[in-house]
Amino acid sequence: MTDTALLVLEDGQVFEGKRYGAAGQTLGEIVFNTGMTGYQETLTDPSYHRQIVVMTAPHIGNTGVNDEDDESTRIWVAGYVVRDPARVPSNWRATRSLDDMLVDQGIVGISGIDTRQLTRILREGVMRAGIFSGDALAPVDELVTRVKNAEEMAGAHLADAVSVDEPYEIAPKDGTDTGLHVVAVDLGIKAMTPERMAERGMRVTVVPSTMTGEEILAMKPDGVFFSNGPGDPAAAERSVGELRKVLDAKVPFFGICFGNQLLGRALGYGTYKLPFGHRGINQPVMDRTTDKVEITAHNHGFAVDAPLDGDSDSPAGYGRVKVSHVCLNDDVVEGLECLDIPAFSVQYHPEAAAGPHDAAYLFDRFTDLMKGER
Repeated sequence: MTDTALLVLEDGQVFEGKRYGAAGQTLGEIVFNTGMTGYQETLTDPSYHRQIVVMTAPHIGNTGVNDEDDESTRIWVAGYVVRDPARVPSNWRATRSLDDMLVDQGIVGISGIDTRQLTRILREGVMRAGIFSGDALAPVDELVTRVKNAEEMAGAHLADAVSVDEPYEIAPKDGTDTGLHVVAVDLGIKAMTPERMAERGMRVTVVPSTMTGEEILAMKPDGVFFSNGPGDPAAAERSVGELRKVLDAKVPFFGICFGNQLLGRALGYGTYKLPFGHRGINQPVMDRTTDKVEITAHNHGFAVDAPLDGDSDSPAGYGRVKVSHVCLNDDVVEGLECLDIPAFSVQYHPEAAAGPHDAAYLFDRFTDLMKGER
């Protein structure tokens, strides 16, 4: 079997490289990630479901993979694009190579292409793409047709596909128990998120995305959390409706990433698709509460459309709302704070495995919010 692989973009552009990972065909929305490290966490982040991820850092796989750093039980990316994969991984924690992990889980990838050129193309707007190798290779016209027949991300409801089937619980870490109970709705949650809460003495019950507002409130939580996750927030009206039940009950709420977008929609604001999104661990964000700049981890292709200046009235009747955080690269809304009900959210990832940790204080804000309401 030849090692040749083709990356085919929706607009007909083709990149030829070598197979990396499994051979075959994969289709999805192609996006780029600017992180120089943390590839294992990226691969296992459920928010990347149905996306082909391009790594802008040239050398990937140098530290191999291990059994501790996965953010979920499997790789979720649809495909993987790198320039120079490591020939030999070297790290004392590594148990196998990244290539082995991709092969074992059937992830189709490509290496040896100019990822700088590809990223410049995607900065004009992400699109659908496909990676083809082995028996999936065919004339380019046929491959372009396959790509154009793939599902688009706009309008896609994907949270149910990545959520847990049954609830599970994370206990407070030894000596930290605050007596606070959080119900965390899994819309594609990263494993580190409930761990960050447990480190602060919270007992966390992670529940499926299909859990109703009545079922959540029946658990008598001190706080409710909506996680990150994949898909178009405009297609998640069921989750928005359940979140409004939590807001109506005035139970403290915290949302991350997709949870931020759902809070925005629950408050009555719109959401929109970004041209190429924010993905990486080096995004500058201003916390308007403290005027401090944080370097933060992001993974989102949609954003909330809310007024940046001053307070605004929630179009859905939940009182005053302010944009609490803003991205310094492009003025995208990165956080919301409700001033008349106990709710706030951020668009980025304060749990931030594999870093940075500038925004970890947000879990402390959630603790303070719950203690204040109690």
